[in-house]
Amino acid sequence: MPKPSSTFLSRRGLVAAGGALGLVAALTACGGNDKAKDAEGGKGGTAAASGAWSFKDDLDKTASAKSTPKNIVAYTGTAAALYDYGVQVKGVFGPTKLADGKPDPMAGSMDISKVEILGNVYDEFNVEKYAALKPELLATNTWDGTYWYVPEASKDKILKLAPAAAIGVGDKASMDKALERTADLAKSLGADLNSKKAADAKARFDAASTKVREAVKANPGIKVLVGSGADQLFYVSTPKTSADLKYFESLGVEFVSPEQDKLDPQGFYESLSWENAGKYKADVVLLDNRTQALQPEALKAKPTWAELPAVKAGQVAPRVTEPIYSYEKCAQILEDLAKTIQNAKKVS
Repeated sequence: MPKPSSTFLSRRGLVAAGGALGLVAALTACGGNDKAKDAEGGKGGTAAASGAWSFKDDLDKTASAKSTPKNIVAYTGTAAALYDYGVQVKGVFGPTKLADGKPDPMAGSMDISKVEILGNVYDEFNVEKYAALKPELLATNTWDGTYWYVPEASKDKILKLAPAAAIGVGDKASMDKALERTADLAKSLGADLNSKKAADAKARFDAASTKVREAVKANPGIKVLVGSGADQLFYVSTPKTSADLKYFESLGVEFVSPEQDKLDPQGFYESLSWENAGKYKADVVLLDNRTQALQPEALKAKPTWAELPAVKAGQVAPRVTEPIYSYEKCAQILEDLAKTIQNAKKVS
């Protein structure tokens, strides 16, 4: 999967050193919001009768506050997942708004006009706007032990302003585990996981998982390659370091895996020049659907792309590279995957 910084986008400077430090001191003095309502915490998170709140995240760190956080700022995908559980955030950072003003797919069902956008691309995070929101919790994902989309250059300032919680979605997680942990976080923040909507979404996810298993059994031997297109390179992902692909593999999906010794230092993908894009043969290509990746229309300009057996057969499907980890959204991903596998023909 990542890193967008090295894969697609150049790093840029953020806030100058001075301004945010004074804000840190001011907010530290303010403390928590005692007006927040208590909520019963889920696994890994608690909100005691006294109002105290805590959540042990997937970095093995415990975020805590005097009361259940209400002023929440989150990575866009995390915010979208919390929204599906009825938990609203005040601000977001990460892909939120497209160039035409429409919501980025990462925003899910959120109304982006009702959230403060602190940064719309990798390495962009307005610390002063963040401080002005008086944040009580920063929530994001983690792929590799870091806070996803929290810029390295300003992370110390950002993490001083509020407790942080990260949900694992990389090599130490699987989609089902990431979903469970996101639900835990939502519950700790007041979500009702026993509601009909939540129960229906979980049931739909379970049914969709069964559909994938059945599709693989009904159409065995289909080889799936997970790719991402950039101007100069074609990235082929391994299923071993992403929560979604690991889960698909557990359901029986057969992936084309790049050579281990050719993977990037973090172990996510192999970089191929477009001249070598046909190195691996597959029946289906799941293509990175993120806005920073080239989509099929743009890839028509790459002759080697057009020569891939799966492309010739019209067996290219979008990969939701960064799933929104709510059962509702992941159920749709699995339903689409089941159809892709079911309808595929052997062409490799």
